[in-house]
Amino acid sequence: MRVKVKIFYPSLQQFINKQDLIQVDGSTVGECLDNLIKQFPGAEKWIFDEKGRLLEHVFVFINAESAQKTDLSEPVKDGDELIIAVMILGG
Repeated sequence: MRVKVKIFYPSLQQFINKQDLIQVDGSTVGECLDNLIKQFPGAEKWIFDEKGRLLEHVFVFINAESAQKTDLSEPVKDGDELIIAVMILGG
């Protein structure tokens, strides 16, 4: 499946040639992120921790339909749009 990925994460954009929209392949969110990392290997440290989990401050959304962090096993369809955003919270 071909999926668009919008990037709202300045540190990650540095590793994807300063693009804010790229195309990836995959049938789940995790597969799409893996494909992104295959295209841009330096991006992995900005998305995943050492155990392969999304970093705490990294959020992925499918078609901007949810305000909650998407599970990596969530299926995607051809033409879907993922949004990768960084959410820094503080007090």
